[in-house]
Amino acid sequence: MKNAVKFLKNSFLALALSTSLLSSANEVSVSINNDEITNTAFTINNVEAGDLLSIKDVNGATLYNESIKVSGIYKKGFDFSSLPNGDYFFEVEKSLEIKTIPFTVTFDKVAFNKEATIYKPFLKHENGMLFVSKLAPKHEMLKINIYTLNNNEYELIHSEKIKGIQSIERVYRLEKGSNYKLVFISNDKEYTKFINN
Repeated sequence: MKNAVKFLKNSFLALALSTSLLSSANEVSVSINNDEITNTAFTINNVEAGDLLSIKDVNGATLYNESIKVSGIYKKGFDFSSLPNGDYFFEVEKSLEIKTIPFTVTFDKVAFNKEATIYKPFLKHENGMLFVSKLAPKHEMLKINIYTLNNNEYELIHSEKIKGIQSIERVYRLEKGSNYKLVFISNDKEYTKFINN
Protein backbone atom coordinates (compact mmCIF):
# COMPACT_ATOMS: atom_id res chain seq x y z
CA MET A 1 0.00 0.00 0.00
CA LYS A 2 1.32 3.44 -0.88
CA ASN A 3 2.02 6.17 1.65
CA ALA A 4 -0.64 8.29 -0.07
CA VAL A 5 -3.28 6.96 2.29
CA LYS A 6 -2.62 6.46 5.95
CA PHE A 7 -5.23 4.79 8.06
CA LEU A 8 -6.15 6.52 11.30
CA LYS A 9 -8.82 5.40 13.73
CA ASN A 10 -11.25 8.01 14.96
CA SER A 11 -14.73 7.76 16.41
CA PHE A 12 -15.88 11.33 16.96
CA LEU A 13 -18.26 11.24 13.95
CA ALA A 14 -20.38 8.40 15.35
CA LEU A 15 -22.62 10.49 17.57
CA ALA A 16 -23.07 13.27 15.00
CA LEU A 17 -23.88 10.84 12.21
CA SER A 18 -26.27 8.78 14.34
CA THR A 19 -28.14 11.91 15.42
CA SER A 20 -28.30 13.19 11.84
CA LEU A 21 -29.65 9.92 10.45
CA LEU A 22 -32.25 9.43 13.15
CA SER A 23 -33.52 12.99 12.87
CA SER A 24 -34.04 12.65 9.10
CA ALA A 25 -35.96 9.36 9.29
CA ASN A 26 -38.92 9.10 6.94
CA GLU A 27 -42.43 8.26 7.90
CA VAL A 28 -43.97 6.32 5.03
CA SER A 29 -47.60 5.33 4.84
CA VAL A 30 -49.52 3.41 2.24
CA SER A 31 -53.29 3.21 2.19
CA ILE A 32 -55.27 0.82 0.07
CA ASN A 33 -58.99 1.15 -0.50
CA ASN A 34 -60.27 -2.36 0.32
CA ASP A 35 -57.06 -3.89 -1.08
CA GLU A 36 -58.10 -2.74 -4.55
CA ILE A 37 -55.18 -2.60 -6.91
CA THR A 38 -56.36 0.62 -8.60
CA ASN A 39 -56.62 2.75 -5.44
CA THR A 40 -53.24 2.79 -3.71
CA ALA A 41 -52.22 6.05 -2.02
CA PHE A 42 -48.56 6.50 -1.13
CA THR A 43 -47.47 9.20 1.37
CA ILE A 44 -43.97 10.10 2.56
CA ASN A 45 -43.38 12.66 5.31
CA ASN A 46 -40.19 14.71 5.65
CA VAL A 47 -38.97 14.49 2.06
CA GLU A 48 -36.43 16.88 0.60
CA ALA A 49 -36.42 18.25 -2.92
CA GLY A 50 -34.15 15.95 -4.93
CA ASP A 51 -35.02 12.72 -3.07
CA LEU A 52 -35.68 9.93 -5.56
CA LEU A 53 -38.79 7.73 -5.55
CA SER A 54 -38.71 4.53 -7.64
CA ILE A 55 -40.80 1.43 -8.14
CA LYS A 56 -38.72 -1.65 -8.97
CA ASP A 57 -39.39 -5.29 -9.64
CA VAL A 58 -37.83 -8.13 -7.65
CA ASN A 59 -34.86 -8.17 -10.07
CA GLY A 60 -34.12 -4.50 -9.45
CA ALA A 61 -35.41 -3.26 -12.83
CA THR A 62 -36.83 0.26 -12.49
CA LEU A 63 -40.47 0.49 -13.58
CA TYR A 64 -41.05 4.08 -12.44
CA ASN A 65 -38.92 6.85 -11.00
CA GLU A 66 -39.44 10.44 -10.02
CA SER A 67 -37.30 13.12 -8.45
CA ILE A 68 -39.28 14.76 -5.66
CA LYS A 69 -39.69 18.45 -6.45
CA VAL A 70 -40.94 19.95 -3.17
CA SER A 71 -39.74 19.40 0.40
CA GLY A 72 -42.30 18.40 3.04
CA ILE A 73 -45.01 15.78 2.46
CA TYR A 74 -45.20 13.78 -0.79
CA LYS A 75 -48.53 12.17 -1.76
CA LYS A 76 -49.41 10.27 -4.90
CA GLY A 77 -51.95 7.67 -6.00
CA PHE A 78 -50.86 4.59 -7.94
CA ASP A 79 -52.78 2.16 -10.13
CA PHE A 80 -51.06 -1.25 -10.12
CA SER A 81 -53.66 -2.98 -12.31
CA SER A 82 -51.26 -3.23 -15.28
CA LEU A 83 -48.54 -4.98 -13.26
CA PRO A 84 -48.23 -8.76 -13.64
CA ASN A 85 -48.54 -10.86 -10.49
CA GLY A 86 -45.28 -10.74 -8.57
CA ASP A 87 -43.10 -8.96 -6.02
CA TYR A 88 -42.15 -5.29 -6.28
CA PHE A 89 -40.92 -2.52 -4.04
CA PHE A 90 -41.00 1.23 -3.60
CA GLU A 91 -37.56 2.74 -3.02
CA VAL A 92 -37.11 6.19 -1.49
CA GLU A 93 -33.51 7.36 -1.79
CA LYS A 94 -32.48 10.27 0.42
CA SER A 95 -29.05 11.77 0.95
CA LEU A 96 -28.06 9.35 3.76
CA GLU A 97 -30.56 6.51 3.58
CA ILE A 98 -32.58 4.31 1.27
CA LYS A 99 -35.96 3.08 2.43
CA THR A 100 -37.63 0.13 0.67
CA ILE A 101 -41.29 -0.80 0.96
CA PRO A 102 -41.94 -4.23 -0.63
CA PHE A 103 -45.34 -5.19 -2.00
CA THR A 104 -46.90 -8.15 -3.77
CA VAL A 105 -49.42 -8.00 -6.61
CA THR A 106 -51.75 -11.00 -6.78
CA PHE A 107 -54.62 -10.90 -9.28
CA ASP A 108 -56.67 -7.82 -8.31
CA LYS A 109 -55.04 -7.23 -4.93
CA VAL A 110 -51.90 -5.59 -3.59
CA ALA A 111 -50.35 -6.38 -0.19
CA PHE A 112 -47.55 -4.38 1.42
CA ASN A 113 -44.83 -5.92 3.57
CA LYS A 114 -42.60 -4.49 6.29
CA GLU A 115 -40.39 -1.61 5.17
CA ALA A 116 -36.62 -1.64 5.60
CA THR A 117 -33.98 1.08 5.76
CA ILE A 118 -30.36 0.90 4.71
CA TYR A 119 -27.88 3.67 5.42
CA LYS A 120 -25.51 5.14 2.89
CA PRO A 121 -21.91 6.06 3.73
CA PHE A 122 -21.38 9.62 4.96
CA LEU A 123 -18.25 11.39 3.70
CA LYS A 124 -16.58 14.56 4.84
CA HIS A 125 -13.42 15.87 3.19
CA GLU A 126 -11.59 18.59 5.10
CA ASN A 127 -7.96 19.76 5.25
CA GLY A 128 -6.60 16.69 3.48
CA MET A 129 -8.52 14.31 5.71
CA LEU A 130 -11.34 12.03 4.57
CA PHE A 131 -13.87 11.04 7.24
CA VAL A 132 -16.09 8.04 6.43
CA SER A 133 -19.02 6.95 8.62
CA LYS A 134 -21.86 4.50 8.11
CA LEU A 135 -24.55 3.07 10.32
CA ALA A 136 -24.87 -0.70 9.98
CA PRO A 137 -27.67 -1.74 12.38
CA LYS A 138 -27.50 -5.37 11.26
CA HIS A 139 -23.68 -5.44 11.24
CA GLU A 140 -23.68 -5.43 7.44
CA MET A 141 -20.36 -5.22 5.65
CA LEU A 142 -18.90 -2.06 4.11
CA LYS A 143 -16.18 -2.44 1.51
CA ILE A 144 -14.03 0.64 0.87
CA ASN A 145 -11.81 0.93 -2.22
CA ILE A 146 -9.65 4.03 -2.66
CA TYR A 147 -8.07 4.74 -6.03
CA THR A 148 -5.68 7.51 -7.06
CA LEU A 149 -5.38 8.94 -10.55
CA ASN A 150 -2.03 7.96 -12.07
CA ASN A 151 -1.26 8.53 -15.79
CA ASN A 152 -4.97 9.05 -16.59
CA GLU A 153 -5.93 5.72 -14.98
CA TYR A 154 -7.22 5.02 -11.48
CA GLU A 155 -4.97 2.71 -9.47
CA LEU A 156 -6.21 0.92 -6.34
CA ILE A 157 -4.15 2.06 -3.35
CA HIS A 158 -6.29 0.87 -0.44
CA SER A 159 -9.03 -1.74 0.02
CA GLU A 160 -10.75 -2.65 3.24
CA LYS A 161 -13.76 -4.72 4.34
CA ILE A 162 -15.39 -3.75 7.62
CA LYS A 163 -18.08 -5.90 9.21
CA GLY A 164 -19.47 -6.94 12.55
CA ILE A 165 -19.99 -3.45 13.99
CA GLN A 166 -22.99 -1.13 13.96
CA SER A 167 -21.21 2.21 13.69
CA ILE A 168 -18.41 2.27 11.14
CA GLU A 169 -15.93 5.14 11.25
CA ARG A 170 -12.68 5.58 9.37
CA VAL A 171 -10.34 8.50 8.76
CA TYR A 172 -7.85 8.63 5.90
CA ARG A 173 -5.13 11.16 5.16
CA LEU A 174 -5.13 12.07 1.47
CA GLU A 175 -1.98 13.21 -0.32
CA LYS A 176 -2.11 16.86 -1.37
CA GLY A 177 -2.43 17.49 -5.11
CA SER A 178 -3.85 14.04 -5.89
CA ASN A 179 -7.19 13.02 -7.40
CA TYR A 180 -9.10 10.16 -5.80
CA LYS A 181 -11.94 7.84 -6.69
CA LEU A 182 -13.73 6.31 -3.71
CA VAL A 183 -15.94 3.25 -4.13
CA PHE A 184 -18.12 2.01 -1.28
CA ILE A 185 -20.06 -1.26 -1.49
CA SER A 186 -22.70 -2.20 1.08
CA ASN A 187 -26.16 -3.83 1.07
CA ASP A 188 -25.67 -4.88 -2.60
CA LYS A 189 -25.32 -1.22 -3.61
CA GLU A 190 -22.30 0.69 -4.86
CA TYR A 191 -21.57 4.37 -4.18
CA THR A 192 -18.82 6.27 -6.01
CA LYS A 193 -17.33 9.66 -5.12
CA PHE A 194 -14.49 11.63 -6.71
CA ILE A 195 -12.25 13.94 -4.67
CA ASN A 196 -9.61 16.42 -5.82
CA ASN A 197 -7.32 17.04 -2.86
